[in-house]
This record gives sequence, C-alpha cells and structure tokens, in this order.
Amino acid sequence: MDGSVGDSPKATIPSVIKEEVIAEGKWVKLEKTTYTDPSGKTRTWETVKRTTKKHTSSADGVAIFAVLNRTLHYDCLVMVKQFRPPMGCYCLEFPAGLIDDNESAEDAALRKLLEETGYKGEVVGVSPAICLDPGLTNCTTHIVKVNINGDDPENIKPKQKLDDGEFVEVVLVPLNELQKKIDEMVKNENVVVDARVYIYAMGRTHAKSKPTELPVLKS
Repeated sequence: MDGSVGDSPKATIPSVIKEEVIAEGKWVKLEKTTYTDPSGKTRTWETVKRTTKKHTSSADGVAIFAVLNRTLHYDCLVMVKQFRPPMGCYCLEFPAGLIDDNESAEDAALRKLLEETGYKGEVVGVSPAICLDPGLTNCTTHIVKVNINGDDPENIKPKQKLDDGEFVEVVLVPLNELQKKIDEMVKNENVVVDARVYIYAMGRTHAKSKPTELPVLKS
C-alpha cells in the first residue's frame, strides 16, 4: 500500500481509476487498485475482494444478531464458535453466511441461522450494508436482528443443518452478563472474538454502568 504524502491538499474528490487482478482463487481475489487521493495525487492500493458476490445482492453476506427468549430464562445471545484457518484458532462469532443470488438479506439470515444453529426465528430489523475491514477489502454485510421463541416446540431441541466440512458449535450467553462470560472464554480458551460481537458486549456494559457518559470519556 502506498503511504507517500503529497503536497498541499487540493479540492479533489477521491476516486478509483482502475482495478487490476493480481491473483484469484475460488473464494477471493487480490487486486491492484489505482486511485486519486484528496490532493489529486495518483496512488495504488492492494485490495482483497470476494469472488462470490452476486450482482443482485445488496451486500456480500449477513451476520445474524439472534436473541433467544425462553420462559423463566434470561434472554441469551445466540453465537457460534468454529475454527478459522486464517486465525489459526477458534473464533466466537455471530452466525453468518453469504447471500445467494436473488436472495434477500432477511431470507439469507433465516437460512443461515437454521443451518448453523438449528433455530427458527423472526426478523425484526436489518442494518444497511456495512463494511467490515475497509482498509483491506470491499466486503460488506447486513446485520440482521432475529428474535427466537425458545418456547416454540421446534426450538426446544434445535438440530443444525451443516454442510460437509462445517464444524460449528452453538454458544448461548445470557445478555445480562455478556461481556463477563466472553472475557472468561477468552481467558480460559484459545479463542478470538469477532469485533462485532465484542463491541456489542462493550456497548451493553457501558450503557448499564454510565449511560450518560461517552465511552471515550470513561475513566
């Protein structure tokens, strides 16, 4: 990535000039992106893109924020733990997956939730397409909020519908002690937490402890 610094900035709108494929695999490709910066200087960037994004999809995939509601139980956040080869360890994540061609974010979320956890739920909210690691990739996702009725007979003993080669453990954590339980997992297991999961846990903790104070000002 080009880290050079130009002269005095000009009133220029940054834009991509061209994209050239350097290497391509089955799931991802590496591109050389040539662009102009706000000063008008031409620069290059190395960009990773998925090869799987469908033209009909508003984002590459979905991450499912699923809450399990059961009588006489604390509400639980439904997460998954699986080995991620790029990390070389297990990761704690929201259930997630790619959006199929001509599939809505809502339908993709319910499909992936059923496959990875066995639960059936109701979509109650969808985020706009959001970026994940914009300094590396153009990959985007929708966060889909799903409520799960744990008292429904089909959700009492959920059965996963995993594909061959998928090994996913379902993890239920009470929302009222989410960050505490996650921190215990990190301390006791070789696990890395997805940033979206942890920032949500931090947000809940902060909202309960000092609801009128900005996180950056917390002592």
